[in-house]
Amino acid sequence: MFDVVKIRVQAGRGGKGAITFRREKYVPYGGPDGGDGGNGGEVILTADHAVMSFREFIRGGLYRARDGQDGRGQKQVGKRGDDLFVKVPVGTVAYERTGEDGRNVIADMARQGDRVTVAQGGRGGWGNINYATSTNQTPRLAQVGEDGEHKELLLELRLIADVGIIGYPNVGKSSLLAAASRARPKVADYPFTTTEPELGVVEMDNDTFVVAEIPGLIEGAHQGRGLGHEFLRHSTRTRAFIHLIDGGSVSPAEDMIKVNNELSLYDPGLARKPQLVVVNKVDLPIVRQRMEEIQADFAAIGVTVRFISAATGEGVPELMRSAFELVKQPAAQPEAMPPKVFRPQPRRRTGVTKEGDTFVILSPDIARIAARIDLEDPTIMWQFHGFLVRKGIGRELEKAGIKGGNKVRSGDTEWVW
Repeated sequence: MFDVVKIRVQAGRGGKGAITFRREKYVPYGGPDGGDGGNGGEVILTADHAVMSFREFIRGGLYRARDGQDGRGQKQVGKRGDDLFVKVPVGTVAYERTGEDGRNVIADMARQGDRVTVAQGGRGGWGNINYATSTNQTPRLAQVGEDGEHKELLLELRLIADVGIIGYPNVGKSSLLAAASRARPKVADYPFTTTEPELGVVEMDNDTFVVAEIPGLIEGAHQGRGLGHEFLRHSTRTRAFIHLIDGGSVSPAEDMIKVNNELSLYDPGLARKPQLVVVNKVDLPIVRQRMEEIQADFAAIGVTVRFISAATGEGVPELMRSAFELVKQPAAQPEAMPPKVFRPQPRRRTGVTKEGDTFVILSPDIARIAARIDLEDPTIMWQFHGFLVRKGIGRELEKAGIKGGNKVRSGDTEWVW
């Protein structure tokens, strides 16, 4: 089972604004009519029950939305780029990767139909109709479109089940799931028989609830030892736990304490979930003989314990009845999830700075115009210079000490003032 994958997403680029002029037989002075470019498409994750795993994402790859179309004459705005909908399993948590190990929560997609935009499309560029003035009635200025957002995402799948069966390896979790439902997990007499979560549906009073057998853990699971992270990740979705303990253990009560300690170290919210503490393997004579001793040990730490045999089915129906009643109760604690981090886009500020002998204009919008201009055409350069003066950039450059012949840069475009 592939429950953690990394993918890259790329939103569409905005289309270019058009530089066109109205030319009709009886309209000699039609003026500019270049339309704006269309916005780029977005990349949107959608939760869908039809998708069961991350298998199709294991090779990573780039998921890219469509670019916006360029603007056209007659004030025609370019078509918006088509959005890209990426279907993921219900229960997916999406993170944005930051640096080598950092990550920010984007969305917790716990329900069918949940969707979230993970990459915003770039804005389309303005056409030359937006730059007409009383002193410049034939503008040959327009903008290129903005680049769409590019992100690296980490997708993490967390199973959604009502009850999770937890415990050390080889305590009989698979046998219990098989005895209580129609699930057929692998059963064997060695540790870590189950290497991925198994789900089973338990029928009860014309109703059902979902039970998940979650891979076993060992001490240090919260640090990733054994199958620890596999176990703990999927535990966050469950409403309650059946804490299964091997009756043949030297100290069943101590085993329970160690498992709960791992839960608490990974996420304190997990340790607060309701638990049914169950000792398994009472079909074995040695365990049956110790029942009173085991019960007394648990009573000493304030825990009520149940006894079952997953192999023979003894006590399993009563256990499932108790689990069903526990699930039907209102949740005492909300599911513990990292908070979503909202990072608003920085304001588009305009300013001037100096890098060496070059004056740099800090404005994304102006950089998009500069990317379209023909540096060899004196008419266009005159119009561009006039635009900068009207926007107050000329005054900012003069305050910074610019002189004729100095170099100016905006974005990737550089010219002589």
